[in-house]
Amino acid sequence: GSGGFRKRKHDNFPHGQRREEKENVNPSSALMTSFKSFQLELDTRHDKYERLVKLSRDITIESKRTIFLLHRFTSAPNGEEILNESEVKLDAVRRKIKQVAQELIGEDMYQFHRAISPGLQEYVEAVSFQYFIKTRSLISVEEINKQLIFTAEDREETTNTTSNSNDKQPHTWSLKVTPVDYLLGVADLTGELMRLCISSVGNGDIDTPFELSQFLRQIYDGFTFIGNTGPYEVSKKLYTLKQSLAKVENACYTLKVRGSEIPKHMLADVFSTKTELIDQEEGLS
Repeated sequence: GSGGFRKRKHDNFPHGQRREEKENVNPSSALMTSFKSFQLELDTRHDKYERLVKLSRDITIESKRTIFLLHRFTSAPNGEEILNESEVKLDAVRRKIKQVAQELIGEDMYQFHRAISPGLQEYVEAVSFQYFIKTRSLISVEEINKQLIFTAEDREETTNTTSNSNDKQPHTWSLKVTPVDYLLGVADLTGELMRLCISSVGNGDIDTPFELSQFLRQIYDGFTFIGNTGPYEVSKKLYTLKQSLAKVENACYTLKVRGSEIPKHMLADVFSTKTELIDQEEGLS
């Protein structure tokens, strides 16, 4: 009837006949051999993807630890020790990135980009935060990629030597941070600079907030040039960047207008209260 289910084609055949056809399939036929090779290729690619996800997670964790360490720079008695320790941690992160580069030898990186992108963004955030503390400027994507060039001796555990022993030219390969990952890492950097501003004021440093305000304004102006023409992830970060800039400018305003009235040890509390009020207003609007 019109309300009944449509009968499928293979329902006309008895189950026993279908089972016999399945048993009669020749496993050594060309078709089955092709499908087995496809299965092996897909399984290998999936296993590699999962290994890259795990490496990206490790890179993210170690990069976050480096950022937490760098936030102690303003309060530490010897900031040089903090920078040296952060360099050691970043070297450990680069060793993880080296493993990612080894996994991607002979592969198209963009097929696995989603697996490694979160870790690369966090690494960009950490290395740019350290670079700003050292130089008060923004590291370029070219400078970041220079640090991610590895030579043949870095891959001893995975190298299968097929070249002649007389060939003394070192083989080099690299993992390049994409422009999108760089922009997303820089956008996240603005949140860390906002926290650095508040902690600097709490430690009695009144000059750093004005320096950070000007620096964040330049980054915000750069992102506005991209606008909605860039990738969706970049335009989505613009709102968070604007929030961080507003909090730093609010801190500078408070310092300029009421800096002489408020004791230095209470400035951080005043900024924290004002930051909470800004968050609440933006949540209601």
